[in-house]
Amino acid sequence: MHHPTVLTIAGSDNYGGAGIQIDSKVIHALGGYAFCAITALTAQNSTGVKAVWATPKEIFEQQLESILDDIKVDAVKIGMLANGEIIESIIEAIDRYKLKNIVLDTVLVSSSGKNLLEPTAINLMVKELFPRVDLITPNLLEISTIIGEKANIEDMAKAFFELGAKNILIKGGHSLEKNAIDYLCCKDLNIKSLSSPRVQTTHTHGTGCLLSSAIATYLAKGENLLDSVKLSKKFLYNNIKESHFLKFKYNKISNSRREPILLTKY
Repeated sequence: MHHPTVLTIAGSDNYGGAGIQIDSKVIHALGGYAFCAITALTAQNSTGVKAVWATPKEIFEQQLESILDDIKVDAVKIGMLANGEIIESIIEAIDRYKLKNIVLDTVLVSSSGKNLLEPTAINLMVKELFPRVDLITPNLLEISTIIGEKANIEDMAKAFFELGAKNILIKGGHSLEKNAIDYLCCKDLNIKSLSSPRVQTTHTHGTGCLLSSAIATYLAKGENLLDSVKLSKKFLYNNIKESHFLKFKYNKISNSRREPILLTKY
């Protein structure tokens, strides 16, 4: 029996709630097998990202080659990219190994304001990665950075298609709408509205990573794109609804400034 395999390309979160760590947990929870190539090390906790160290290009490329020369990968999730050198290495790997079912989570900045992709590398990501991946999953803040302010979902979708994107999942978690509504936009401008009840919680650290790695896993298992997004959105909602707090050590930072981890149940 063939076990579905997913390669996650992302940064390492020593806090455990995002990046490679949450991707691997999600992939295994949903019945896949996770391989990884780490783009950067970070130092972070509940108060935010303290430091970022990008993986040297040679080491990163050896991570990719060691997996892709050996294993058939059914899907790829791409998260934190760090810099242009990492992007160039990923482009080369996609073309060389003819990778498929690629989900790009357009991570730009941490919630605490730390750059997770050098601003000078954003254009390279857009120009070279967008046409090579099957789905991008930007939130509203990332959309504003990449294409500027747009009046409606259709205008956002058109702007991304003009940049070479194939399919876009516009995430509505940062909106002010009563429900959490995401929009799956395909190139024929067929737009699917996917709604779930909004959970009033601060457990949002790693939600984008969780969603994108879940979509990649369902694609690896043979689901079509729409069903993969629907199932992943349901998986995310259930985990947010059942999340819990960690026990923090006392310090002078108020609880309201903390970023509680999303404790997923597997």
